[in-house]
Amino acid sequence: MTPTNPSAITEPSAPSRRELNKAATRSSIAAAALELLRTNGPGNFTVEDIAAGAGVSRRTFFNYFPSLEAALASVADGFMDRALEQFRLRPSDETILESAQAALMALADPMSVAPMAELFSLTQDNRALARSELEAWEHCTGQIIDAARSRLGADVSELYLHALAGSVISCGKAAMTVWFAECGPDLSPESLAILRQHLIDAMGLLGAGFAPSSFATTSTDPISTSTTDRS
Repeated sequence: MTPTNPSAITEPSAPSRRELNKAATRSSIAAAALELLRTNGPGNFTVEDIAAGAGVSRRTFFNYFPSLEAALASVADGFMDRALEQFRLRPSDETILESAQAALMALADPMSVAPMAELFSLTQDNRALARSELEAWEHCTGQIIDAARSRLGADVSELYLHALAGSVISCGKAAMTVWFAECGPDLSPESLAILRQHLIDAMGLLGAGFAPSSFATTSTDPISTSTTDRS
């Protein structure tokens, strides 16, 4: 597989006013959904409530999201978008997993993981809203596949892309699960810093092929575990 030549990639054009307005509306709907989840609790609000909170019509809601669960799932999009922005800035001669770990490290502010962490926390005890978490992970999977394909070129194996994305998502879920077991619904900067580090370390474990030396504890130098595998 020949990596894509970065010099051949054209810079994306600036978003139009219409695109910016659409993004703002989508963000407003997602924020209203999350606020209702916080204040009313799972199962105690409707699509109509979300639309009213966002200042849009029910029809507009469904122009952006197919369901209440999808609107909630989208609150994790911002974190993933920022991580992928950092991923795309990484050198093309790095392995995918090295770039993924470095991208997470570049998101120095632990509060960047707050929306994703809050969604995970609020959906743990509600089976119906677990669909929101599932949709969020599925969306992340698609974004990882697209980013890896862009890096590696159109000829890359689909099996490779899907196995890679699935592995990354599984490590992400593991980091979230361990963090929640340790910290519960605590969304303080200190707690979120632990989550961020777990995400970084999980990518390091994956990049190192889960070598025995990496089993004992997480690394104090998060990037060190990923540099053992340059293939």
